[in-house]
Amino acid sequence: MPRPLDLHPDRLLPADPATRTIARELYASVADLPIISPHGHTDPSWFALNEPFGNATELLLVPDHYLFRMLYSQGIALEQLGIGGHKANPREAWRILAENYHLFRGTPSRMWLDWVFAEAFGIDVQLDGETADLYFDTISDKLQRDDFHPRALFDRYGIEVIATTESPLDTLDHHRTIQACDWNGRVITAYRPDPVVDPEFEGFTDNLARFSEISGEDCFTWPGYLAAHRQQREVFKQVGATSTDHGHPTAATANLSPVEAEALFDRVKGGAASPEDAELFRAQMLTEMAGMCLEDGLVMQIHPGSLRNHNQRLFETFGRDKGADIPTRTDYVHALKPLLDKYGNAADLSIILFTLDESSYARELAPLAGHYPCLKLGPAWWFHDSPEGMRRFRLMTTETAGFYNTVGFNDDTRAFLSIPARHDVARRIDCGFLAQLVAEHRIEDWEAAELAQDLAYNLAKKAYRL
Repeated sequence: MPRPLDLHPDRLLPADPATRTIARELYASVADLPIISPHGHTDPSWFALNEPFGNATELLLVPDHYLFRMLYSQGIALEQLGIGGHKANPREAWRILAENYHLFRGTPSRMWLDWVFAEAFGIDVQLDGETADLYFDTISDKLQRDDFHPRALFDRYGIEVIATTESPLDTLDHHRTIQACDWNGRVITAYRPDPVVDPEFEGFTDNLARFSEISGEDCFTWPGYLAAHRQQREVFKQVGATSTDHGHPTAATANLSPVEAEALFDRVKGGAASPEDAELFRAQMLTEMAGMCLEDGLVMQIHPGSLRNHNQRLFETFGRDKGADIPTRTDYVHALKPLLDKYGNAADLSIILFTLDESSYARELAPLAGHYPCLKLGPAWWFHDSPEGMRRFRLMTTETAGFYNTVGFNDDTRAFLSIPARHDVARRIDCGFLAQLVAEHRIEDWEAAELAQDLAYNLAKKAYRL
């Protein structure tokens, strides 16, 4: 007999009855606010073409590395799941997920997916091997209906704006299609220059050649290379970009002289840079990009501290972003000083810092953001966008940075329907945190109500200049 799937209305709210009552009221005031999704990795072609998703596996399993990394950790081959272009029977891949769904007990993936199953598709029994076909058929059939096409789902969940993430080598054709159509949904891009900024990125020299073709600049000269970045940033702004994003291994920055920077570029442009030169070039480019943000008004996001593609065999077989990225220790105080020495006091510059190293929250990030006018803290990210991770973020940063040196929540996901699920979790956790402050008489109830609105909606909209 299938077990019932029931989303408790008080899930994630404080267990203490008095505090829970306060949290309930706060959550009710923000539960239906529009969703600002200022940084993510959804595919703009979904909204440009508005074609139906093919089936449950295509929608929910294949884009979500949180899911297949857990399955892989238990010895399940990615080929069986149809990952990385490998062909697999979608129903059989779904059955593998269903039969192993118990692996996700206690994880954020379980919460997000249960929300999607119940709220989006109206399923009222739990996913397991016995219900695998019921799930696959119910979801796949509904996806063919007009009200489950990408634009309809975007509108259904009150999404005000989604920012996708593209590299300077992207043609942005899908974004132009969205701009030209008669749909009112706002899907914008963000400038992610890693393929032409990181000398250790695969195909770096070929990427520079492509960058030259796209921009019309000679990207094998330092002046031409910088000019190409400025030009492409303007192109991105034309299709709605308000931010840049930088996924460097570390937060290192540098402030070389123009002569030193040009000499460094000449050493790395051929694709045979030493590890030391590659790190120095990435560091210099963060400072260069900060200067460009002052020129063109884009907000700068720095997402450091992931050793990407740690599993070499998996990378060679399946490519990037297949669940093998691992957090590393990350220094910010010393790493950011060259950039901050040059631009840190510029109040019209906005840099949003993220971390996978939670030990840096109270020691480094909150004090930095609590001082420098240009710095804000991004929310709990990636491995830590869980209820516990969100609570730790608030506990370790609020006392030094306050709430208003943070930027609300962003979902940073490829899995489209997890967006409303993730925002719902963030709103519940923040309302619980605020309720505790009210219960301890540290803030007034009206202040908590204002903060709940700010954390759920206003701060992200303001920080990302949306």
